[in-house]
Amino acid sequence: MHESTLTGGQALVRLLANYGVDTVFGIPGVHTLELYRGLPGSGIRHVLTRHEQGAGFMADGYARVSGKPGVCFVITGPGVTNAATAIGQAYADSVPLLVISSVNHTASLGKGWGCLHETQDQRAMTAPITAFSAVALSAADLPQLIARAWAVFDSERPRPVHISVPLDVLAAPVAHDWSNEVVRRPGRGVPSSERLEQAAARLAAAKRPMIIAGGGAIDASAELQCLSTRLAAPVFTSVAGKGLLAPEAPLNAGASLCVEPGWQLIAEADVVLAVGTEMADTDFWRERLPLSGELLRVDIDPRKFNDFYPCALALHGDARQTLAGILDYLPDTRREAAAAIAAVAGLRRAIRAGHGPLQGIHQAILDRVAAELPENAFISTDMTQLAYTGNYAFASRAPRSWLHPTGYGTLGYGLPAGIGAMFGGDGRPGLVLVGDGGFLYTAQELATAVEELDRPLVVLLWNNDALGQIRDDMLGLDIEPIGVLPRNPDFAGLGRAFGCHVAQPASLDELQRELRGGFARNGVTLIELKHACAR
Repeated sequence: MHESTLTGGQALVRLLANYGVDTVFGIPGVHTLELYRGLPGSGIRHVLTRHEQGAGFMADGYARVSGKPGVCFVITGPGVTNAATAIGQAYADSVPLLVISSVNHTASLGKGWGCLHETQDQRAMTAPITAFSAVALSAADLPQLIARAWAVFDSERPRPVHISVPLDVLAAPVAHDWSNEVVRRPGRGVPSSERLEQAAARLAAAKRPMIIAGGGAIDASAELQCLSTRLAAPVFTSVAGKGLLAPEAPLNAGASLCVEPGWQLIAEADVVLAVGTEMADTDFWRERLPLSGELLRVDIDPRKFNDFYPCALALHGDARQTLAGILDYLPDTRREAAAAIAAVAGLRRAIRAGHGPLQGIHQAILDRVAAELPENAFISTDMTQLAYTGNYAFASRAPRSWLHPTGYGTLGYGLPAGIGAMFGGDGRPGLVLVGDGGFLYTAQELATAVEELDRPLVVLLWNNDALGQIRDDMLGLDIEPIGVLPRNPDFAGLGRAFGCHVAQPASLDELQRELRGGFARNGVTLIELKHACAR
């Protein structure tokens, strides 16, 4: 075997390319130079972000839209801590994210010598928010660690992985070229035939079956539709599962388990099949769903079967394959669906009729968005009241089309995640819904968007000149509002400074025209909509 002339950093980049990585997000630094030595000729596109948090969020958005792991390169110490918020968000929402960072020379690790960017234990900082965090103490460790990362992405509940590579390992020549050593793991598998048969029997015997589907069911849309139709079962989704059924599907109950009409309907179920969902309070906006019927759960994570919602029957396996297996054991006949369809239609009417004044304004904005949104577009949202209403009131047309930082709930997600999704979306246009508070967390990433994008990305900035949700919560608890009425910058001037096309509509009709123009324009359009203009 011939000795390789590649450094550890070069070989690692080639290995990532052989695993199918086509894009990495990051900022080069003195501690990642050997990774950047490997990028030319690798076939991997590098996207320069303006902050490591932005790199992590962009990789997250890329992963949610593409279904492939998102990858970012960050430097030792501050690069890792800057990216930690994005790692935590991806962990909470089960997003496959690979963070490759440098770390100080192996001889210095844990010594406290005061090296540049030094931390006492970098691996320990990300261990609680990753599937695993590891340090490659030699170049020979890297193929095994990358294979282990892809085993998480392909075979387990997908969550972030952080691999730290010491500076000397990145720079040293590898003994032989292992960059073609790609290891593929088997898929997620299916439950036993006995369990599948039991699930089918319980569903077939149910009088009012219903389904809750989450992000873990994102690739099981066809099977869910078939199962829903055959059982006459309404399908609720989590926010991560939005779009699993077409908006016009008569049994599509949407992501409505966060509002009273949804709670009332799910309480009528005698059997509930939960597929690939944590069933977390961040999706339901209440401590516990009023489930009175039997609960069956399909999940790749066995820890979910006996958590806050213990189940009567656990089906451990891949969502798509498991639902296909259940369908094989169900009678190939359709139930009478009139009553279930009427219940879902009533749910939809109740949601629109039950809007408060603020949610009514949001709905009017979202209706204009729906009227102009291209058929194949995605929407990336931030933690803002407009998106909270959209989580349950906006009908997504397909899976991987509504990105929201549900579990961790971090501000600043919407813009960088939307930029990352543009690289993973195979030509799809994008819309970002962001409030004025969250926008200022990551507004600098407009520079990346303007520099890199040649397709339509529309940023709809909902400006109520407040941290609106926190202000309303303070008022609701009789707390004097403090720190929730910041002085905002000139957002239009800021957008122009970055090179965006800018619009400030004065009415909903103008908003709709600007949305139409934004989606017809290649590049970035910033639309600032003031609260007063949407009334």
